[in-house]
Amino acid sequence: MARSGFRDARVAHALERAGDKALADRPALARALYDEAQGAGADEWNLAARRAQAAAATGDLDAAARILDDLFAQENAPDLRRATNVAASVWARRGMLHRGVEAYRWPGSGAAGLSAPLATVAMIGIGDRAGAAEMSASATTGDCPSLLAAAADLMGQGITHSLEARPFHALPALIRASDALTASGVTTAPLPDTPAALAALVALHSGELDVSLSVLDAAIAANQGGPAALPRLSLLRGWTLMQLDQPEPARDARSHALEAGVPLAPRDELLLHALDAGLARRTDDRPALVRAWKQARERLLHVSVDLYCLLPLGELLVTSARLRESSRLAPHLAEAWSLLTRLGEPPLWSVPLRWCAVQAAILTDRPREIAPHATALVHAAAGSRMASAFSAAGRCWMSVLAGTVDAAAVESAARELASVGLTWDGSRLAGHAAAHAEDRRDMARLLSCARDLHPATALVRMDGPHDAPTTSSAPPAPRPADATGLSPREREVARLVLEGKTYREIGETIFISPRTAEHHIARIRRRVGATTRSDLMTRLRVVLDGDNQD
Repeated sequence: MARSGFRDARVAHALERAGDKALADRPALARALYDEAQGAGADEWNLAARRAQAAAATGDLDAAARILDDLFAQENAPDLRRATNVAASVWARRGMLHRGVEAYRWPGSGAAGLSAPLATVAMIGIGDRAGAAEMSASATTGDCPSLLAAAADLMGQGITHSLEARPFHALPALIRASDALTASGVTTAPLPDTPAALAALVALHSGELDVSLSVLDAAIAANQGGPAALPRLSLLRGWTLMQLDQPEPARDARSHALEAGVPLAPRDELLLHALDAGLARRTDDRPALVRAWKQARERLLHVSVDLYCLLPLGELLVTSARLRESSRLAPHLAEAWSLLTRLGEPPLWSVPLRWCAVQAAILTDRPREIAPHATALVHAAAGSRMASAFSAAGRCWMSVLAGTVDAAAVESAARELASVGLTWDGSRLAGHAAAHAEDRRDMARLLSCARDLHPATALVRMDGPHDAPTTSSAPPAPRPADATGLSPREREVARLVLEGKTYREIGETIFISPRTAEHHIARIRRRVGATTRSDLMTRLRVVLDGDNQD
């Protein structure tokens, strides 16, 4: 009847009640019922906050924002607390967490009530530690025994604990928050982020990859956050798998995020492109890396930097250095350092970004820029396993760059990096050191370590039994050539030649010695019939042109 234009208060009330029952876990149905209730004569403004909540829970952020804009323009707007919670959630998902904080503050001082812990999460996210403390003091969730209130309270506690020098209580609090939200059965609560996502971020920043995967798997299975949260949870799962050196499962998780049937929110688009960059960088896929960087660079213009986007920002820091475009990321990076300074440089959040800064300095050959980050890592090492691993690895990098290779120290540092989820970084350290080692036994030991940590990018075998070094530095026999006449390994070397890399740089990239790289290039020159270097470059561009046609 309502669909045909029939207006009746009883029908409107029945539809509204049905929408309320569906709102907790069936947002699409609730949205349709509220629309019909309004058509049947229900008060537009009394329904507005719930309609916005349902729209946001289905991923339609624009529709939710338009409903709220109209509601906020009304004098004495009803259901204001729900409306501001939804508005804050929408802004957070848009990647503008500072606007979400303003939404929490809008009703006035002391009016946050049960939303205070959520506001605390948002305020810490933008670096307002004093405001978060004030907001937390006004929280009244402890007076409410509901699972949803408990989840919110634990979220605020967990993020607050994450700022401590030894943040041991952060992850347990957020895991319990995730458990409480899942147990509540409510999938549409307007939150700045799901507790599972926050727990995963803290776990990733702590090197607890198995914990991250466990929390995310449980949340996805329980439909935590409903359909709107699934893409973000899936992308974080993909990030965790990438860190675990499982690129194909990571790509599967990425696909699940895109197939969730919900448009990606702007902050999650940034996470997607950073994940693409991370996967491309770890597989030395330069064309894919360039594409991902271009997309991420554009997406950065749509979002502001907050505490919960530091992981993708760190990946993009290394990517921009690899592509010699660090200047494009400089303003965003300055925001990140400023935010961390306002929060007192919490180790849990700052340590991974500092490690990325070390890697970027190495890639751009700016060793002087390593010093402040290395010093900060040393200071944080006492209370952070990741900082300890990064500090040891940083010392090894500095020694190798200075021409000194301590094979035992490098191997220990590389394996420690792998233990905190940075297998690729550990393999790269070992491979780089191998390329600089003067002793053939040290070279063999470090190449073996690189292959062991990341075999997908360390395919070169040492000649002789049991990987013992020999006097020959020629590369192993190549795998069968394709239609271009080059083997897969030769094509890989050819791409690096076109990038202008030297023998040593090629060796460092794919974990072979400079002499082996030289042999590969000599063989490539013979295969393509080049007589000079310029002729070689021209012929390689033709041969590999198909690789760059996407």
